[in-house]
Amino acid sequence: MRVYPILIFSILAGGLHSASLPNTRPLTLDGDLSVQMVAGIDRFLMRETTTTAKRRADFWKRDYRTAKTYVASIQKNRARFRTLIGAVDKRLTINALEFISTTTASSLLYEDKVMSVHAVRWPVLPGVHGEGLLIQPKGTLRARVIALPDADQTPEQLVGIAPGIPAVAQFARRLAAAGCQVVVPALVSRSDEFSGDARVRFTNQTHREWIYRQAFQMGRHIIGYEVQKVLAVVDWFAAENAKQPIAAPITVAGYHEGGLIAFYSAALDTRIQVALVSGYFTERNRVWEEPIYRNVFGLLEQFGDAEIASLISPRALVIEHSKIPKLGGPPKVRPGRGSGAAPGILATPSTTNLWAEYERAKKLSAKGSHIALITKDGNNTLDTFGTDRALEALLGFANVIPKANWKTSKQPAKELQSKSPRHRQQRQVSELVEHNQRLLRFSEYERTESFWGKLPPAEAAKWHAECEPHRKQLWKEVIGQFPAANLPINPRSRKILETDKWIGYEVVLDVWADVFAWGYLLVPKDIKEGERRPVVVCQHGLEGLPIDAVTRDEKERAFRYYKGFAAELADRGFVTFAPHNPYRGHDAFRVLQRKANPLGRSLFSVIVPQHNRIIDWLETQPFVDKTRIGFYGLSYGGKTAMRVPALEPRYCLSICSADFNEWIKKNVTVDARYSYLFTGEYEIFEFNLGHTFNYAEMAALIAPRPFMVERGHKDGVAPDEWVAYEFAKVRRLYANLGIPERTEIEFFNGPHSINGKATYEFLHRHLKWPKQ
Repeated sequence: MRVYPILIFSILAGGLHSASLPNTRPLTLDGDLSVQMVAGIDRFLMRETTTTAKRRADFWKRDYRTAKTYVASIQKNRARFRTLIGAVDKRLTINALEFISTTTASSLLYEDKVMSVHAVRWPVLPGVHGEGLLIQPKGTLRARVIALPDADQTPEQLVGIAPGIPAVAQFARRLAAAGCQVVVPALVSRSDEFSGDARVRFTNQTHREWIYRQAFQMGRHIIGYEVQKVLAVVDWFAAENAKQPIAAPITVAGYHEGGLIAFYSAALDTRIQVALVSGYFTERNRVWEEPIYRNVFGLLEQFGDAEIASLISPRALVIEHSKIPKLGGPPKVRPGRGSGAAPGILATPSTTNLWAEYERAKKLSAKGSHIALITKDGNNTLDTFGTDRALEALLGFANVIPKANWKTSKQPAKELQSKSPRHRQQRQVSELVEHNQRLLRFSEYERTESFWGKLPPAEAAKWHAECEPHRKQLWKEVIGQFPAANLPINPRSRKILETDKWIGYEVVLDVWADVFAWGYLLVPKDIKEGERRPVVVCQHGLEGLPIDAVTRDEKERAFRYYKGFAAELADRGFVTFAPHNPYRGHDAFRVLQRKANPLGRSLFSVIVPQHNRIIDWLETQPFVDKTRIGFYGLSYGGKTAMRVPALEPRYCLSICSADFNEWIKKNVTVDARYSYLFTGEYEIFEFNLGHTFNYAEMAALIAPRPFMVERGHKDGVAPDEWVAYEFAKVRRLYANLGIPERTEIEFFNGPHSINGKATYEFLHRHLKWPKQ
């Protein structure tokens, strides 16, 4: 990590030439302020996580009078939960499970006197199928069960027709021996075998992360998809029950990742009468440590595991405290594969946390609810899963009298066992990839209907107000909004740079406890008394620092990208401010996004208030014209140029350099090397942005203020065609508003960098500052 020395020049007496700016305290902070900023935001987010859990009750209006009134009172919470996990698509009608057979292989994989096992699949969404095994018991059917293995287990292992799970833990087979009809879906695994695209590259992301990245941007989730597969089986079970004089109870049971899916499925569907959750139940405030495919945007605002359990109430829930395998991170990078998978760990939940969450679940649930906790010796972790006591509780709550001797049923002999089909996993992955790509292809139509269709361009003067509902949607539902700064601004400064044309100050401003804004202010020396100048806020990119926007040392790597644009503009007479945005430190800052997302927030939930505070302070400076504060950002600073001015109307214009493009496509497509799907920027994805705001829609929230794109032909961010396509929608809007002169794009024959030609002209023109 680069650390630039802070150079203190000779201090001149009085006014702007003193060691500190007027009306500021001396800045005495030492060390790397970037590292300190990220650490402070981390502490802030950890406090917010604790505070959010305490505020959770405000979102619930439980009516405990009767079971019926209780269920009705939590419907809004259930609907919210469904949206958060992306289980929102209408499922296809299912009339029957399909046997999977070919001219060389039968669907029947095993049969004895107790049961038969078939390979099956079933429709879920257009082009998406569930796939797994159907165990049909011989004799009277006592219950219908969906049994979910862990993501690193196969249905064949859980049934006992493939090695890998001890016989005592083969709960799918054991429930069939008890007289239950059992469907065992295959989960998307943690392997990386099919992650990537042969036409582009492969990656070390697990299959679950590979699907998660695409789905998250489109308002969907790997969790939601697998819940949908379970609920499609529930649809079939319910249809089969309708044909019988007495309906068989419908239950779900799952271990580890399968426990999560079983838990969430039962929370959504009241037709599930009993749920058994093994190896997944605990206090969830550290979900940010878990693999990223468990990242659910906004989950912790309303839901811990106890609240999810209360969605199952007054139906029955069995929690089995079983060990899970430790997971230390994603697959190691192998030859021929790219890196970039997100970190994440899994470990057996602590008994203390589990018990505390279990007690909370009991208090929150309806009167008469059945919640059983199965442990070892009363208070310890079980060595295995699917134990006799857990299965007995499941069957007992379902009022099922099992067949005799079901506990002693034998698994098939080794010579009768079969391999788990490799291509099934490939189909499960590829179907979900194609479904995500279909959502991508059609997302523009949805944005057209939800945004442009509701906002026909009218008068430019009215456009900002007409966009306000969409601005609130972007801030509250996509980026996530924290309350405004709650500390006095407490400005501190020190002089650090000086040229013959301007003086540079380092400035720190308070936002919240542990959170501050920080940057370099360059003040031209020729400002006359009482004169107010325009300001350009010059934003650095990924892993950058304020000095990067200032330095004109051609030996510095930063100069290749930024060309010292903050200093160049100060030479031209503009006041410039180069703020620090906290996207620096690799995983140190990316984990901030992981901590913010479960709260329904993002890194920009912090960055926007930091910029609010910067403008608050700039407006008080006697040499600043507060009506002429513009924004100019490169790369990640260009991302800021699309988001912050869209939400902060005091930025009177915005220039997006080296970032503007068909943003949704860049995040979701598997067909281009430009896609973030293949890179290490796992924090970049924003929940449901694909159906709400592309860059054209964000630019529309900036309108009618001037907006410009700076684009190098040799910039590897995206091809020119993507950039031009998206900008054409912006140009059309400004033309329809009657202000085409307020937007433009400059294509220059260069790389990912500031060009500083047409953009400087744009700033002079729209900030009304003459060239010097």
